[in-house]
Amino acid sequence: MLPYFKDKVVIVTGGTDGIGKALVEKLLASGAKVATCGRDNDKLYRLQSDYPSFPLHTMIADVSNENDCRRFIETTIKFYGGVDILINNAGISMRALLKDASIDVIRKVMEINFFGAVYCTKYALNSIIERKGTIAGVSSIAGYRGLPGRSGYSASKFALQGWLEAIKPELKQDGVHVMWVCPGFTTSNIRNAALDKDGASQGESPMDENSMMTAEECAHHILKAIQKKKRTLVLTFTGKRTVFMNKFFPGLADKLVRNFFFKNGKLVK
Repeated sequence: MLPYFKDKVVIVTGGTDGIGKALVEKLLASGAKVATCGRDNDKLYRLQSDYPSFPLHTMIADVSNENDCRRFIETTIKFYGGVDILINNAGISMRALLKDASIDVIRKVMEINFFGAVYCTKYALNSIIERKGTIAGVSSIAGYRGLPGRSGYSASKFALQGWLEAIKPELKQDGVHVMWVCPGFTTSNIRNAALDKDGASQGESPMDENSMMTAEECAHHILKAIQKKKRTLVLTFTGKRTVFMNKFFPGLADKLVRNFFFKNGKLVK
């Protein structure tokens, strides 16, 4: 339970899997009025069925589609009367070398991870300003350090963080808090759903999920950071080490990243 969120209207994009679903569940348990969206009707239906007596508004929406985002935000405001907190969580990854990847794959990742956040934030902004609320973006360590085989994903997260950093001082005088959180490797469906070089879902993860932070623990840290109005949050020891190494020893970081993701010249993670 996090009493800070009681009766607050919180939007979580991409709330049917992984970190997004964990955020929705923890917010509902804390008494928040939650709205979430996703592309899978069955998953949204199951989520709604699991919380039949809770204030939960769901809608099928693809965040890469501006009209979907507009309708989702507008219906949420109509349903609850406004927005206190927007958590731009929806995202997709990719796994392909640049020489093999279709341009369309990189474009799709950018449209979901970056423009999806822009669309939702833009349409929710007036209400958030009115309520002096919070805008949060779920980024990644890949937003600090470009990762091989994930060039489009890294680009989208760099863009997201740069955009949030730019609007943070813009909205300060309006009483709006802007922040971004960067999970390290977390048990999540994002790697299974990651796009391959042709834009199809991988369907499996090349990572050892057992050694990663759980989505539930990650969600708890994110909500605590929102409550404390932190500027940024970097999670896991590996994540913090990566950010530190890339900032102060970038050449060494290049070598370590290469060794981690490649074996015998081939991308293995």
